[in-house]
Amino acid sequence: MNNRAGSFLWNLRQFSTLVPTNRTMRLYPFGFSRPKIAYSNWNPRNLLVSDFGNGVQSSIRCLFQDALIFRSGDNFQTKGIGTETVLTVDRLLCPRRLSFDSKHSLDPDDGLKKITVHHKASGEDVLSKETKPTPVNYKNLSQKCSSLSDVLDTFSEGPTFPSSNYFSAMWIIAKRMSDDQKRVEKQLMFNHPAFNQLCKQMMRESKIMHYDHLLFSLHAIVKLGIPQNTLLVQTLLRVVQERINECDEKCLSVLSALLEAMEPCKNVDVLRAGLRILADQQVWKIERVFTLQAVIRCVGKDAPIALKRKLEMKALRELDRFSDLNSQYMFEALAAMNYRSITILDECSKMVIGNIHGCPFKVLISILQSCRDLRYRNLDLFKGIADYVATTIDIWKLKQKVIADPASLNMKSIICILHVYSSLNHVYKCQTSEFQEVMASSLTGYLHHISSENLLNAVCSFCLMNHFPMALINPLLQKDVINELLISGDERNAQKLRILAACLKLDISCHMAEDLEPPPLLSSALYPNVKVADALSSLLGEGYFSKNIQLPHNYHIDFEVRMDINRSQVLPFSDVVTSAADIQRVAVLCVPRSTYCLDLAHPRGFLAMKLRHLKVMGFHVILVHNWEVERLEMKDVLTYLKTKLYSTEGFLPADVNLQSTC
Repeated sequence: MNNRAGSFLWNLRQFSTLVPTNRTMRLYPFGFSRPKIAYSNWNPRNLLVSDFGNGVQSSIRCLFQDALIFRSGDNFQTKGIGTETVLTVDRLLCPRRLSFDSKHSLDPDDGLKKITVHHKASGEDVLSKETKPTPVNYKNLSQKCSSLSDVLDTFSEGPTFPSSNYFSAMWIIAKRMSDDQKRVEKQLMFNHPAFNQLCKQMMRESKIMHYDHLLFSLHAIVKLGIPQNTLLVQTLLRVVQERINECDEKCLSVLSALLEAMEPCKNVDVLRAGLRILADQQVWKIERVFTLQAVIRCVGKDAPIALKRKLEMKALRELDRFSDLNSQYMFEALAAMNYRSITILDECSKMVIGNIHGCPFKVLISILQSCRDLRYRNLDLFKGIADYVATTIDIWKLKQKVIADPASLNMKSIICILHVYSSLNHVYKCQTSEFQEVMASSLTGYLHHISSENLLNAVCSFCLMNHFPMALINPLLQKDVINELLISGDERNAQKLRILAACLKLDISCHMAEDLEPPPLLSSALYPNVKVADALSSLLGEGYFSKNIQLPHNYHIDFEVRMDINRSQVLPFSDVVTSAADIQRVAVLCVPRSTYCLDLAHPRGFLAMKLRHLKVMGFHVILVHNWEVERLEMKDVLTYLKTKLYSTEGFLPADVNLQSTC
């Protein structure tokens, strides 16, 4: 008995040293506690519980900073406490819940909460069924609810931890909606009375929920369209930064996807810098190829070259484990990092060609765009994609469908088709005019609600195809429409207006082109092909050619040579030209591969239009292929240029059809 009494008194003294007197416990409201909560069988060792869905654990961790701490070695119990609490809670450190043996209620005290504890003896160590909150699974919630407001209604009825489940459920539901429905539902979400409460609860829980839940919820919040400059998003970004050391491989993948979805800002940039440090430290520990590709996409084009090479080496080690999907997505990942690894791209190209029949068109387009961005050229890959597309899409049938049933196309499809055909400079030899007229007529039906920018895109496509539907051009030439296009400051709109003005003036001599005054093109330093310049100097001599010539309508040519009408000799620029009919003005254009289609014989839309307009301005055109000149010795370049200048095959014929036919 004496031993028991002594043990009790020792424990009581220990308890008195741990609990400061004359202090009131302050608990910031979590929002997920119900007004009435009953707990039973209070035990200090059960004060902390590892998770909301798990049972009591004897191994206790720190719950509060500057608060009462119990360890597993402290072996004492108390029957009950009948006074007001004496704990001061500054902030939470980890996701644990209080487990008292007594019934307590929350009373407001200057905006905070004071806990009054009443003893209630019980033999059970579980929450009362009457008040125990039911955990919410975001997958079940997304299946049960059909709208974003339904999720918020469920939250308002009984909030549970963690609040990330509600945001994740709303994002899953939003992905099932059409664009119009999504727009309406988002507005209803912002106006819902429980939305602000959910956001506040999310900020309160951000430091205590599991790190992967925090990342998933922030990703869902961004995808739901909640503005990035809001307190909610910026607070969560700061917490993600503070807890970044908790990031494992799964979190690394989610964090990469999150940063890809966000616009640059100070907190995003800091977080991206932290991701680069993590990637540098953990790159050799990454086991999943998809995680590695997500990190490669996310580190950014301005990542240190040492990190890019380290990621490249890791990818090379994993090449044997690449699946078909891995090989397809590797192109996009390297393009996002702006790193051209020829070895990786060659191996992935082989896998894409070998399994191309299972590759979606969207992925094939992404691969081609990535090859363009990386300036990676693989003729076997390009030919394989072209052959596959040719065998699966019958362009003739598509044209027949457009001509026979134009009403089957919506406005977006019409603009897309016009862009593709004009960009590739492609027409059908027998039905060019009919196809263009049907497309113009179909688009005219959407004039009452087409945006100015979409109308400009469509008209620019028609201009590249040398077709000018005035029913579409006249509304575009209105001053208010032009001002609307230019006020945004988008240089692409200004460039398309310049194309329209040049076509109206040179192709159809339309007087309305004088009223169209797009802003002038900003001058920039132009450097002609040095090898070609040296060759022309050796072949013709100084004073017999001019370089860097700026022409009207914002056209530029690399070199100009003047020849007699028979093309037997080159004339010096010092001679006075008495009549334009006595000379031939020769424009020498040095063009890259990108101005041609795959076969390198068919010019794309903009180059074809430029050639057409140069002929209207009185030039004979010689095309010099940069990629051919670069691999030739100087003596071969001289022969190449001499052949271009003096042979009958050197000039493009005046009546050549620059459009592809099939």
